[in-house]
Amino acid sequence: MNAALIECKDVTIELGGEVILKDVNLSIYQGETVVLIGTSGGGKSVLLKTLAGLINPVQGYVTCWGKKWTELSVIGKHDLYSHVGMQFQKSALFDELSVIENVAYPLREHTRMSEDEIQARALECLKQVSLEKARNMETYDLSGGMKIRLGVARSIALKPEILFLDDPTAGLDPVNSDEMAELLLNIKKNINSTMIIVTHDISRAYQLAGRIFLIGNRMVKETGSAQQTRDSKDPSVQQFIHGWLKGPLTDGNQN
Repeated sequence: MNAALIECKDVTIELGGEVILKDVNLSIYQGETVVLIGTSGGGKSVLLKTLAGLINPVQGYVTCWGKKWTELSVIGKHDLYSHVGMQFQKSALFDELSVIENVAYPLREHTRMSEDEIQARALECLKQVSLEKARNMETYDLSGGMKIRLGVARSIALKPEILFLDDPTAGLDPVNSDEMAELLLNIKKNINSTMIIVTHDISRAYQLAGRIFLIGNRMVKETGSAQQTRDSKDPSVQQFIHGWLKGPLTDGNQN
């Protein structure tokens, strides 16, 4: 098997002195779609941000393209981030910028494209998420679903080799959730990024994932493919699946 694109070795993560995840080991390979599932507060978003180099573990290390995030200089991280896209759970949009300027931002930060090229690429990304007509709107005028789509549009602006997505269907109604899932599948087809997706929705995990990891009780457990996850005899996996089927689990702010 090829070397791992992202590797997590003996990682322990603390926030505010509290251990969130302990002794995490996992590998993610080029072209995979990996989904992180689990209940609210289990550490899904924390793990995603750690894999993306935004949170440093207190023990162990994470490598991306064989480089430890904690050993990279500011310039080294900047160079690596030119190949990475990130959609944050709360969108993390720039309220002072218009819709199209939010998408243009990473292009200005990480490329030497001309202004015409930047505008053309930004508009192309907005079209992929059906926001081209909103390109001149202010972000505070957007609905919650539109903000999520804008976050996705910005995350794909650089045609990233790795795409981190933090619950991209959270808070969406069933129709918009279906549309977002289809959008992600199309993005995967178009740019073939390695995708790491957080969700608490097991049906979305089944739809999107090549491999699934269940997060809870400070642990990360690989459950395999969608079919292997469904068929798992592990009590903790079945507890999560059946708990979700009784009623979708809602996520809080810290997950």
